[in-house]
Amino acid sequence: MAPGRDDKFETMTVDGRPGGGTLRVYISADMEGVTGLVDAQDVQPHGRDYEWGRLMMTEDVNAAVRGALNVGASSVVVNDAHGPMRNLLPDRLHPAAHLVRGRSKPMGMLEGLDSSFTATLCVGFHAKAGTEGILSHSFMGHEIEDMWLNDQPVGEIGLVHATATALGAPVVMISGDNVACAEALAWDPNLATVAVKHAHDRFAARLRPVAEARDAIEKTAQEALTANPGGTAARQFTERSVLAVRWQSATVASHLTGIPGVTRTDDRTIQVDGQLTNLFRLFRVFTTVASALTNQIPYC
Repeated sequence: MAPGRDDKFETMTVDGRPGGGTLRVYISADMEGVTGLVDAQDVQPHGRDYEWGRLMMTEDVNAAVRGALNVGASSVVVNDAHGPMRNLLPDRLHPAAHLVRGRSKPMGMLEGLDSSFTATLCVGFHAKAGTEGILSHSFMGHEIEDMWLNDQPVGEIGLVHATATALGAPVVMISGDNVACAEALAWDPNLATVAVKHAHDRFAARLRPVAEARDAIEKTAQEALTANPGGTAARQFTERSVLAVRWQSATVASHLTGIPGVTRTDDRTIQVDGQLTNLFRLFRVFTTVASALTNQIPYC
């Protein structure tokens, strides 16, 4: 048992005051892995079906919230983690959930997560760049070609999982397409996963019926939090981890070497080492710099 694990059930009540016996659940919500969504038009602002996609995203999150509440969660915080981070519909979100909305957030997909939470649920996640998962990429559409954490290939799923573990609230469930679920299980075989669609290519999928998918998210969240509320230690991270990123553009890599501690291993690949939570925050700076330099639209 990790040091301080028991404290998670004693630190906070639903309104954030000290209390006892509480289960606090954090939900990181992405969009590409949401039920029914398969195209950039579904997930990008001004896309033809974006408004419908926002509703679908909100309802997948609501299913996870219900699962957490079913096992007695006293606090559920949802972080809108996709793109502009203003996708979830606040007036359609479950009334028990507190929403973290907008950008920029220093910790991005894990903004507000700390050791007062018991566990993390990831809803609507997608596979990493280079796979045939629906809308697959790693944080930045085309611009990031590959990533490694401690020499292991990694995408959003692995980096979020590892950082949440380091913060003290491990991921216990992920929903997305079948490719994302397989990636999650390769990273941590003890994770609970929900495949809401089966990828036929990056922009085509066989969809699970909506009601069935939502029911599966709710039940799996409930079961994951019941069976394993403190998460697993399937992957251990040393005091200092190494994060490497290969960019499409050598210009990005060149500019990032201006940040202390960042080195280039080749024209397009940079690496940096440090405490994992600090690396996750620093990676947000990397993507901000890359966005300013490239201004690329994802999925084009």
